Amino acid sequence: MSTNSEHPVDRDLAALDAYSQVVSGVAKRLLPAVAALSVTGQRGGRRGVVGAGSAVVFTDDGFLLTNAHVVGSAEGGTASFGDGTEVGFTVIGRDQLSDLAVVRTDGATPPAATLGDADQLTVGQLVVAVGSPLGLSGSVTAGVVSALGRSMPAQSGRTVRIIEDVIQTDAALNPGNSGGALADSSGRVVGINTAVAGVGVGLAVPVNATSTRIITTLLRDGRVRRAFLGVATAPAPVPPNLAERIGRSRGVRIVHVEPGSPAEVAGLREGDLMVTVAGEPVVDAQALQRRMFAEAIGEQLPITTFRNGAMVDVIARPVELTDQR
Repeated sequence: MSTNSEHPVDRDLAALDAYSQVVSGVAKRLLPAVAALSVTGQRGGRRGVVGAGSAVVFTDDGFLLTNAHVVGSAEGGTASFGDGTEVGFTVIGRDQLSDLAVVRTDGATPPAATLGDADQLTVGQLVVAVGSPLGLSGSVTAGVVSALGRSMPAQSGRTVRIIEDVIQTDAALNPGNSGGALADSSGRVVGINTAVAGVGVGLAVPVNATSTRIITTLLRDGRVRRAFLGVATAPAPVPPNLAERIGRSRGVRIVHVEPGSPAEVAGLREGDLMVTVAGEPVVDAQALQRRMFAEAIGEQLPITTFRNGAMVDVIARPVELTDQR
Protein backbone atom coordinates (compact mmCIF):
# COMPACT_ATOMS: atom_id res chain seq x y z
CA MET A 1 0.00 0.00 0.00
CA SER A 2 1.34 3.44 -0.91
CA THR A 3 2.22 5.69 2.01
CA ASN A 4 2.14 8.79 -0.18
CA SER A 5 -0.68 10.86 1.28
CA GLU A 6 -0.27 13.71 -1.24
CA HIS A 7 -3.55 14.41 -3.01
CA PRO A 8 -3.46 14.21 -6.86
CA VAL A 9 -4.65 17.82 -7.07
CA ASP A 10 -1.75 18.89 -4.82
CA ARG A 11 0.71 17.08 -7.11
CA ASP A 12 -0.78 18.83 -10.16
CA LEU A 13 -0.48 22.21 -8.45
CA ALA A 14 3.13 21.47 -7.50
CA ALA A 15 3.95 20.57 -11.11
CA LEU A 16 2.23 23.71 -12.40
CA ASP A 17 4.13 25.71 -9.81
CA ALA A 18 7.45 24.37 -11.09
CA TYR A 19 6.45 25.13 -14.70
CA SER A 20 5.31 28.61 -13.76
CA GLN A 21 8.52 29.27 -11.89
CA VAL A 22 10.59 28.42 -14.97
CA VAL A 23 8.51 30.64 -17.25
CA SER A 24 8.41 33.55 -14.80
CA GLY A 25 12.16 33.20 -14.21
CA VAL A 26 12.84 33.47 -17.95
CA ALA A 27 10.46 36.44 -18.20
CA LYS A 28 12.24 38.22 -15.36
CA ARG A 29 15.59 37.82 -17.12
CA LEU A 30 14.46 38.73 -20.62
CA LEU A 31 11.65 41.29 -20.39
CA PRO A 32 14.01 44.21 -19.66
CA ALA A 33 16.13 43.37 -22.73
CA VAL A 34 13.26 43.12 -25.23
CA ALA A 35 12.11 46.32 -26.95
CA ALA A 36 9.06 47.30 -28.96
CA LEU A 37 10.21 48.79 -32.27
CA SER A 38 8.37 51.53 -34.11
CA VAL A 39 9.90 51.74 -37.59
CA THR A 40 9.70 55.07 -39.43
CA GLY A 41 10.00 55.84 -43.13
CA GLN A 42 8.26 57.22 -46.18
CA ARG A 43 4.76 56.07 -47.07
CA GLY A 44 2.48 57.78 -49.55
CA GLY A 45 4.82 60.75 -49.75
CA ARG A 46 4.71 61.33 -46.00
CA ARG A 47 7.11 60.33 -43.28
CA GLY A 48 5.68 58.25 -40.45
CA VAL A 49 5.42 54.81 -38.89
CA VAL A 50 5.77 52.12 -41.55
CA GLY A 51 6.16 49.04 -39.38
CA ALA A 52 6.43 47.60 -35.88
CA GLY A 53 7.91 44.60 -34.15
CA SER A 54 10.27 43.55 -31.40
CA ALA A 55 14.03 43.48 -30.85
CA VAL A 56 16.47 42.00 -28.35
CA VAL A 57 19.44 43.80 -26.78
CA PHE A 58 22.45 41.53 -27.37
CA THR A 59 25.38 43.82 -26.50
CA ASP A 60 25.90 46.24 -23.64
CA ASP A 61 26.69 49.11 -26.03
CA GLY A 62 23.25 49.41 -27.56
CA PHE A 63 23.04 46.87 -30.40
CA LEU A 64 19.72 45.07 -30.88
CA LEU A 65 18.84 42.02 -32.93
CA THR A 66 15.56 41.86 -34.85
CA ASN A 67 14.10 40.59 -38.15
CA ALA A 68 15.02 42.00 -41.53
CA HIS A 69 11.33 42.06 -42.45
CA VAL A 70 10.56 44.18 -39.36
CA VAL A 71 12.84 47.03 -40.43
CA GLY A 72 12.29 46.50 -44.16
CA SER A 73 14.08 49.17 -46.17
CA ALA A 74 13.76 51.80 -43.40
CA GLU A 75 16.79 53.42 -41.82
CA GLY A 76 15.59 53.81 -38.24
CA GLY A 77 12.85 54.43 -35.72
CA THR A 78 12.17 54.26 -32.00
CA ALA A 79 12.79 51.47 -29.47
CA SER A 80 10.66 51.38 -26.32
CA PHE A 81 11.49 49.25 -23.27
CA GLY A 82 9.33 47.97 -20.44
CA ASP A 83 10.86 50.37 -17.90
CA GLY A 84 9.65 53.34 -19.93
CA THR A 85 12.96 54.02 -21.69
CA GLU A 86 12.48 55.26 -25.26
CA VAL A 87 15.43 55.77 -27.61
CA GLY A 88 15.96 56.24 -31.31
CA PHE A 89 17.67 53.57 -33.36
CA THR A 90 19.51 53.30 -36.67
CA VAL A 91 19.55 50.18 -38.87
CA ILE A 92 23.16 48.93 -39.11
CA GLY A 93 22.55 46.04 -41.49
CA ARG A 94 20.01 43.48 -42.65
CA ASP A 95 20.16 40.05 -44.28
CA GLN A 96 17.00 38.99 -46.07
CA LEU A 97 17.98 35.35 -46.46
CA SER A 98 18.29 34.75 -42.71
CA ASP A 99 15.63 37.40 -41.87
CA LEU A 100 18.04 38.96 -39.38
CA ALA A 101 18.85 42.63 -38.87
CA VAL A 102 21.03 44.59 -36.45
CA VAL A 103 20.08 48.06 -35.17
CA ARG A 104 21.89 50.43 -32.84
CA THR A 105 20.23 52.77 -30.36
CA ASP A 106 21.30 56.36 -29.82
CA GLY A 107 20.92 56.11 -26.04
CA ALA A 108 21.41 53.79 -23.08
CA THR A 109 19.64 50.42 -23.05
CA PRO A 110 18.98 47.80 -20.36
CA PRO A 111 21.64 45.07 -19.94
CA ALA A 112 22.01 42.62 -22.81
CA ALA A 113 20.32 39.24 -22.95
CA THR A 114 22.50 36.14 -23.04
CA LEU A 115 22.68 34.36 -26.39
CA GLY A 116 22.47 30.56 -26.34
CA ASP A 117 22.97 27.81 -28.93
CA ALA A 118 19.95 26.51 -30.83
CA ASP A 119 21.98 23.50 -31.97
CA GLN A 120 21.54 22.11 -28.46
CA LEU A 121 17.72 22.20 -28.64
CA THR A 122 15.67 19.00 -28.74
CA VAL A 123 12.10 18.44 -29.90
CA GLY A 124 9.73 18.70 -26.94
CA GLN A 125 11.97 21.08 -25.00
CA LEU A 126 10.33 23.99 -23.17
CA VAL A 127 10.82 27.40 -24.81
CA VAL A 128 9.52 30.85 -23.90
CA ALA A 129 8.68 33.61 -26.40
CA VAL A 130 9.09 37.23 -25.30
CA GLY A 131 8.03 40.11 -27.53
CA SER A 132 5.72 43.03 -28.18
CA PRO A 133 2.70 41.71 -30.07
CA LEU A 134 0.25 44.31 -31.35
CA GLY A 135 2.51 47.02 -29.95
CA LEU A 136 2.07 45.80 -26.38
CA SER A 137 5.45 45.51 -24.65
CA GLY A 138 6.26 42.71 -22.26
CA SER A 139 4.29 39.78 -23.66
CA VAL A 140 5.36 36.29 -22.58
CA THR A 141 4.11 32.95 -23.92
CA ALA A 142 5.46 29.43 -23.46
CA GLY A 143 5.40 26.18 -25.37
CA VAL A 144 7.70 23.50 -26.69
CA VAL A 145 10.01 23.00 -29.65
CA SER A 146 7.69 21.27 -32.12
CA ALA A 147 10.28 20.64 -34.84
CA LEU A 148 13.78 21.63 -35.91
CA GLY A 149 15.32 22.29 -39.33
CA ARG A 150 12.16 23.61 -40.97
CA SER A 151 12.24 25.77 -44.13
CA MET A 152 10.14 28.89 -44.58
CA PRO A 153 9.37 31.07 -47.62
CA ALA A 154 10.14 34.78 -47.18
CA GLN A 155 8.95 37.58 -49.46
CA SER A 156 11.46 40.25 -50.51
CA GLY A 157 9.85 42.59 -53.02
CA ARG A 158 8.71 40.34 -55.85
CA THR A 159 11.16 37.63 -54.89
CA VAL A 160 10.32 34.65 -52.68
CA ARG A 161 13.32 33.22 -50.86
CA ILE A 162 13.65 30.22 -48.60
CA ILE A 163 14.83 30.72 -45.01
CA GLU A 164 16.42 27.46 -43.89
CA ASP A 165 16.84 25.71 -40.55
CA VAL A 166 14.12 27.54 -38.60
CA ILE A 167 12.74 26.41 -35.25
CA GLN A 168 9.05 25.49 -35.07
CA THR A 169 7.29 26.09 -31.76
CA ASP A 170 3.74 26.06 -30.43
CA ALA A 171 4.43 29.06 -28.15
CA ALA A 172 1.74 31.56 -29.14
CA LEU A 173 3.03 34.29 -31.46
CA ASN A 174 1.06 37.30 -32.66
CA PRO A 175 1.72 40.20 -35.06
CA GLY A 176 4.51 42.26 -33.51
CA ASN A 177 6.23 39.25 -31.92
CA SER A 178 8.59 39.18 -34.90
CA GLY A 179 12.09 40.15 -33.80
CA GLY A 180 11.47 39.10 -30.21
CA ALA A 181 13.30 36.44 -28.24
CA LEU A 182 12.75 32.70 -28.11
CA ALA A 183 14.53 31.46 -24.99
CA ASP A 184 15.32 28.16 -23.32
CA SER A 185 14.46 27.41 -19.70
CA SER A 186 17.68 29.10 -18.53
CA GLY A 187 16.74 32.38 -20.20
CA ARG A 188 19.30 32.08 -23.01
CA VAL A 189 18.10 33.43 -26.36
CA VAL A 190 18.11 30.50 -28.79
CA GLY A 191 16.02 32.07 -31.53
CA ILE A 192 14.57 35.27 -32.95
CA ASN A 193 10.83 34.90 -33.54
CA THR A 194 10.17 35.50 -37.21
CA ALA A 195 6.67 34.53 -38.29
CA VAL A 196 3.35 32.95 -37.53
CA ALA A 197 2.97 30.04 -39.94
CA GLY A 198 -0.58 29.08 -38.96
CA VAL A 199 -2.82 28.37 -35.99
CA GLY A 200 -0.63 27.13 -33.16
CA VAL A 201 2.54 27.26 -35.28
CA GLY A 202 5.34 29.77 -34.71
CA LEU A 203 8.76 29.96 -36.32
CA ALA A 204 12.07 31.39 -35.14
CA VAL A 205 15.49 31.94 -36.71
CA PRO A 206 17.99 29.89 -34.66
CA VAL A 207 20.84 31.51 -32.77
CA ASN A 208 23.82 29.29 -33.57
CA ALA A 209 27.25 29.36 -35.21
CA THR A 210 25.83 30.23 -38.64
CA SER A 211 23.63 33.09 -37.45
CA THR A 212 26.45 34.38 -35.24
CA ARG A 213 28.63 34.65 -38.34
CA ILE A 214 25.84 36.58 -40.08
CA ILE A 215 25.43 38.94 -37.12
CA THR A 216 29.18 39.58 -36.92
CA THR A 217 29.27 40.36 -40.65
CA LEU A 218 26.31 42.75 -40.34
CA LEU A 219 28.07 44.57 -37.51
CA ARG A 220 31.24 44.88 -39.57
CA ASP A 221 29.97 45.42 -43.11
CA GLY A 222 26.26 46.22 -42.86
CA ARG A 223 25.44 43.43 -45.32
CA VAL A 224 26.18 39.78 -46.01
CA ARG A 225 27.32 38.62 -49.42
CA ARG A 226 25.59 35.31 -49.97
CA ALA A 227 25.96 32.51 -52.47
CA PHE A 228 22.71 31.31 -54.01
CA LEU A 229 22.20 27.63 -54.82
CA GLY A 230 18.42 27.51 -55.06
CA VAL A 231 17.27 24.60 -52.91
CA ALA A 232 15.11 24.20 -49.84
CA THR A 233 15.77 21.23 -47.59
CA ALA A 234 14.20 19.38 -44.69
CA PRO A 235 15.62 16.90 -42.15
CA ALA A 236 15.18 13.30 -43.25
CA PRO A 237 16.16 9.78 -42.15
CA VAL A 238 18.84 8.01 -44.16
CA PRO A 239 17.72 4.62 -45.58
CA PRO A 240 19.30 1.73 -43.62
CA ASN A 241 21.40 0.45 -46.53
CA LEU A 242 22.85 3.93 -47.11
CA ALA A 243 23.24 4.64 -43.39
CA GLU A 244 25.50 1.61 -43.09
CA ARG A 245 27.69 2.86 -45.94
CA ILE A 246 28.05 6.49 -44.79
CA GLY A 247 27.92 5.94 -41.03
CA ARG A 248 24.99 8.22 -40.13
CA SER A 249 21.24 7.87 -39.87
CA ARG A 250 20.09 11.47 -40.44
CA GLY A 251 20.49 13.80 -43.38
CA VAL A 252 18.65 16.44 -45.39
CA ARG A 253 16.33 15.95 -48.33
CA ILE A 254 15.81 18.51 -51.09
CA VAL A 255 12.14 19.51 -50.99
CA HIS A 256 12.27 22.34 -53.53
CA VAL A 257 14.53 23.36 -56.42
CA GLU A 258 14.16 26.93 -57.64
CA PRO A 259 13.55 27.01 -61.44
CA GLY A 260 16.56 28.30 -63.35
CA SER A 261 18.76 28.19 -60.25
CA PRO A 262 22.33 26.83 -60.10
CA ALA A 263 20.88 23.75 -58.38
CA GLU A 264 18.54 23.02 -61.29
CA VAL A 265 21.28 23.69 -63.85
CA ALA A 266 23.57 21.25 -61.99
CA GLY A 267 20.90 18.53 -62.08
CA LEU A 268 19.71 18.48 -58.46
CA ARG A 269 16.13 17.32 -58.05
CA GLU A 270 13.37 17.42 -55.46
CA GLY A 271 13.57 14.23 -53.42
CA ASP A 272 17.37 13.95 -53.58
CA LEU A 273 18.97 13.09 -50.25
CA MET A 274 22.11 15.19 -49.84
CA VAL A 275 25.09 13.08 -48.76
CA THR A 276 28.11 15.39 -49.08
CA VAL A 277 28.87 18.98 -50.10
CA ALA A 278 32.46 19.76 -51.07
CA GLY A 279 33.41 16.37 -49.63
CA GLU A 280 31.94 17.14 -46.20
CA PRO A 281 29.00 15.19 -44.69
CA VAL A 282 25.60 16.87 -44.81
CA VAL A 283 23.98 16.10 -41.47
CA ASP A 284 21.71 19.16 -41.22
CA ALA A 285 20.73 22.33 -43.08
CA GLN A 286 23.64 24.21 -41.52
CA ALA A 287 26.14 21.98 -43.30
CA LEU A 288 24.94 23.52 -46.56
CA GLN A 289 24.34 27.02 -45.18
CA ARG A 290 27.90 27.27 -43.92
CA ARG A 291 29.04 26.96 -47.54
CA MET A 292 26.73 29.67 -48.88
CA PHE A 293 28.82 32.74 -48.10
CA ALA A 294 30.91 35.04 -50.32
CA GLU A 295 33.77 32.59 -50.87
CA ALA A 296 31.44 30.13 -52.66
CA ILE A 297 30.21 32.64 -55.27
CA GLY A 298 31.18 31.45 -58.75
CA GLU A 299 33.17 28.49 -57.43
CA GLN A 300 32.63 24.84 -58.32
CA LEU A 301 30.76 23.06 -55.54
CA PRO A 302 30.76 19.23 -55.72
CA ILE A 303 27.57 17.73 -54.33
CA THR A 304 26.73 14.05 -53.86
CA THR A 305 23.11 12.98 -53.45
CA PHE A 306 21.28 9.67 -53.08
CA ARG A 307 18.57 9.18 -55.71
CA ASN A 308 16.58 6.05 -56.64
CA GLY A 309 19.00 3.79 -54.79
CA ALA A 310 22.18 5.20 -56.33
CA MET A 311 24.74 7.91 -55.61
CA VAL A 312 24.59 10.90 -57.98
CA ASP A 313 27.48 13.39 -58.26
CA VAL A 314 26.92 16.89 -59.61
CA ILE A 315 28.94 20.11 -59.77
CA ALA A 316 27.02 23.29 -58.94
CA ARG A 317 28.31 26.84 -59.33
CA PRO A 318 26.51 29.15 -56.85
CA VAL A 319 25.88 32.74 -57.93
CA GLU A 320 25.66 35.87 -55.78
CA LEU A 321 22.31 36.43 -54.12
CA THR A 322 20.90 39.84 -55.01
CA ASP A 323 17.64 41.68 -54.38
CA GLN A 324 16.57 40.66 -57.87
CA ARG A 325 17.12 36.97 -57.16
